Amino acid sequence: MRRESKTAKIGIVAGGPAELLADLSEYQIDFWIGCDRGALYLINNHLPLDLAIGDFDSVSSHERELIEQKAKTFIQHPVEKDETDLELAINEALKRPVCELFLFGVTGGRKDHELSSLFLLERLIDQQIKVKLIDKQNSLSMYRPGRYHLKRLNHDQKVSFLSLTSLVTGLTLENFYYPLEDETIRRGDSLTISNHLIAETGYFSFDSGILIVIKTSERNA
Repeated sequence: MRRESKTAKIGIVAGGPAELLADLSEYQIDFWIGCDRGALYLINNHLPLDLAIGDFDSVSSHERELIEQKAKTFIQHPVEKDETDLELAINEALKRPVCELFLFGVTGGRKDHELSSLFLLERLIDQQIKVKLIDKQNSLSMYRPGRYHLKRLNHDQKVSFLSLTSLVTGLTLENFYYPLEDETIRRGDSLTISNHLIAETGYFSFDSGILIVIKTSERNA
C-alpha cells in the first residue's frame, strides 16, 4: 500500500533503453507518471500507472491502446510541439505537491534528450525540489550551496562531484578517500571524479555554484 502524504514522491519513467532501467520496485513512490514508452515499463513492472503522458510516437497503436486502458489518467499531445515528452511530464508533476522527483529511463538513448534532461534538473532545483536522475548503475543529483550527507550503499560505489556552473567554490569532502577542504573546482575539472566513501556516511559542503553529484556502482544505483 502506498502512503498518503501532503507532499509526494513522484516517479517519472521515460522511454530510454529498457536494459539500463533501474529496478523500479525498489523505490517508494507515491505517484507514477509514464512518459511515452515509459508507460509500458510501468505496466510491465506491475506498477501503478497514475498518469500517462506524451505523443506516444514510440509505441504501436496496440501498445497505445493498452497504455490508455491501464492509465488512471491519459494525456496525449501532438507529435509537433514545443516541449519534449519529459518536460510535459515534469510540468504535470509540478501541478502536484511534490517533495521529491525521481527520473528514470532518461539516459542511454538520444544524447540531445539526455542533455536536455540535465538542464531540466537545474530548473527544478531553482524551485527547491529534490530531484534524482537514476538508471541501473548511476544516481545523479544536483545541489545548491549548503552542507549535505551521503550514505554508502555498497563498497564498490564511486562518487563523483562535477561543477555545472563555471565554478563551484569552497568544496569540502569529509569521510572520503580523497578528502578536500575549501577547494574551487571548475566546469570540466576531473579532480573530483571517482572518489569513494571510507565510512558509512560522508559529508560534502560548498559555498557557491551548482554541484552535480553522481553515485556509480557495478551493481544497481
